[in-house]
Amino acid sequence: MADDQKKIVPIDYTHREFSSIRQDLMELAERLYPDTFQDFSEASFGAMMIDSVAYIGDQLSFYLDYNVNESFLDTAYQYENVLRHGRVLGYKEPANASTFGQVALYLLIPASTTALGPDTDYIPTLKKGARFTSETGLSFVLTENIDFSDAKYPMIVARTDPTNGAPTFFAIKAYGNVVSGYYSYEEIAVGPYERFKRIRLSSPNVVEIISIIDSEGNEYFEVDYLSQDLVYKEISNNNYKNDNVPSILKPYLVSRKFVVDINRNGVALQFGSGKAGDSNVVASPQTVAMELFGKDYVTDTTFDPTRLSKNETFGIVPANTTLRVVYRVTNSLTSNVAVGALNGVSSANLEFSNRPDLAASSINTIRGSLEVLNETPIVGDVRSLTSNEIKRRIYDTFPTQNRAVTKADYESLAQRMPPKFGSIKRVSAQQDPDARKRNINLYVMSEDSFGKLSKTNPTIKNNLKSWLNRHRMMNDSIDILDPYIINLGIEFIVRPAANVDKYDLLERAVEGLKEKYDTPLYIGEPLFISDIYETLKKVRGVLDVVKVKIVNMDGSAYSSVLLEINENLSPDGSHLVVPKNAVVEIKYPDTDIRGKVR
Repeated sequence: MADDQKKIVPIDYTHREFSSIRQDLMELAERLYPDTFQDFSEASFGAMMIDSVAYIGDQLSFYLDYNVNESFLDTAYQYENVLRHGRVLGYKEPANASTFGQVALYLLIPASTTALGPDTDYIPTLKKGARFTSETGLSFVLTENIDFSDAKYPMIVARTDPTNGAPTFFAIKAYGNVVSGYYSYEEIAVGPYERFKRIRLSSPNVVEIISIIDSEGNEYFEVDYLSQDLVYKEISNNNYKNDNVPSILKPYLVSRKFVVDINRNGVALQFGSGKAGDSNVVASPQTVAMELFGKDYVTDTTFDPTRLSKNETFGIVPANTTLRVVYRVTNSLTSNVAVGALNGVSSANLEFSNRPDLAASSINTIRGSLEVLNETPIVGDVRSLTSNEIKRRIYDTFPTQNRAVTKADYESLAQRMPPKFGSIKRVSAQQDPDARKRNINLYVMSEDSFGKLSKTNPTIKNNLKSWLNRHRMMNDSIDILDPYIINLGIEFIVRPAANVDKYDLLERAVEGLKEKYDTPLYIGEPLFISDIYETLKKVRGVLDVVKVKIVNMDGSAYSSVLLEINENLSPDGSHLVVPKNAVVEIKYPDTDIRGKVR
């Protein structure tokens, strides 16, 4: 009985790392096996066995904690696992964002024989699809036809005859909208019928599927989910001159459809399970009646599971054909462009009304004179979202359910706008205090080519308004506005620990704050001074944080909006209250974060 009680040793299940497990094993061996194992020096066999068991226990504890944490959205850390949880809750991973902007187009037109104006026969129309490039090699595509003969475009004398001063060429300046990327296509051979066929595209940066047509001429339509069978197709409006509506949306019932699955590994097309020519799930009564002749049994095909899986409910799968997939590829790097950086013409199609009657030399001169320049920034692309940002969007996506009722619904839908229409970095929906009805003020922000906050251009705002109109409540009105940007700086004083190099400590402290505020705050989010204290205290070598001060940054490189720091501090001084229509940004961390070591 005494020996049995001797071997009962309480186990501390909180010891799960290498050092604590090793210590428990050492104590166990010394207590229960004092005569068997006596040498536990680092070079002994007993120490090797204890270290091996402790190592295995540490590894098992780590993977157990990892698997449990990654099983829940709240505690998941890995980016791919966060996305998997999001897909279950209805969140779709965004593709590479597109950038939109307006460019100025310049064209030389030869003067008429009277030299009183340009020769109108030589004024062309620039067809959409023209490709432009930036100084860094980024590609952009014209999204609309530009008719240079439109009277709204200004015209000036560009060249004159040196002998008599008569005009020889006139310059026309027009404006057009561009989107990042370029058009491309693939031809994919498809084999026999396969349920839920999945086809992966070779290009990893596809942002928009333009069209899919098989070799028999059948068109496949993109839908949000395979059970959707109604799409709205855009057709030209013949009465455009009278009602000023260029296109009409008409509903179409479609059976050939697909969904686009985008992830970090590329883009895939997911088709349904339908089989062409075999869509009747329930057997025809005539067929059953015919089978009775000459037989004393009936084959029941009415509830055959294979027939159920081949119906057209989820769309007809392409089989034994060739698909021509036309898509738009965006740039692999950020597509935001600064002012004046988009200035190259790669390809352009100029269409002349009387082409056979015009001189080829003059047409070549006009083609060669085409120039492009962006007078405003081209924005819409944002940096890759962090795991925490993805989580926040997933939490907002699940209760939204593709309709906008609350302010959180509008914010979630704005962030889920398809990337091919442009992306926004920050959004905040607020009830308009001056409106008597349900008017929503939606404040949005974008990123510039340097990753700093900037105003969202009108093209993306129009796309966002059209996107929200599909989901908003009938009696809601939406105003899309630009919030104020407040550029602030941080000044701090820290006390070093003993034997710590002050210059290295100051560099580590600044780097810690730069990492903390690398991601911009949300619109209306307060700046917590207590977080700055906490970040500095975690820096290796900091004994104490003496002082932290928030200052306004002004000058030509900063926003003109200033905030009264002392008047907007909370009563306890823990945070800076930011107006709901403003956002705080540490624009240049290298110079806006300054510190001292005392």
